[in-house]
Amino acid sequence: MVIKVFLASSSGSTAIKKKQQDVVGFLEALKIDYAPLDIASNEDNRMWMRENVPGEKKPTNGIPLPPQIFNEEMYCGDYDTFFEAKEDNTVYEFLGLTPPPGSKRKVAEEEEQEEGEEDRVEDNHLVSEAEDDLVSEEEEELRELEEEEEQASEED
Repeated sequence: MVIKVFLASSSGSTAIKKKQQDVVGFLEALKIDYAPLDIASNEDNRMWMRENVPGEKKPTNGIPLPPQIFNEEMYCGDYDTFFEAKEDNTVYEFLGLTPPPGSKRKVAEEEEQEEGEEDRVEDNHLVSEAEDDLVSEEEEELRELEEEEEQASEED
């Protein structure tokens, strides 16, 4: 899978240049392979990008601005959605990629999976650690009540 980042090499907008640099720099920092596709010098790239950005993602004038990000033919999003994914630490999901081993997201998924494995089955009933603690507390209370009843009956 190739991540395609549609950019404008000769944009007059400082804001667009900064957004493009932010996306490209972040992909490079994560060592994610991507293909920068220039829409300023290549009319085919410009037309493909404009045709493949979903209608609801296009601005009111109908012309999407760079950067626009795709995973092959699948639209991922624009700078704003990329930035949200970056803030939420979900860039791999945003790009439609599997997080690499050792990444924060992959480690979190593995920890969640391990927590689920700590649950066990008793009498055809799944017992989690939290339930197990609750059962232990209830058993302890029951034992204390039984001891109190025994003491009360011995005193009679």
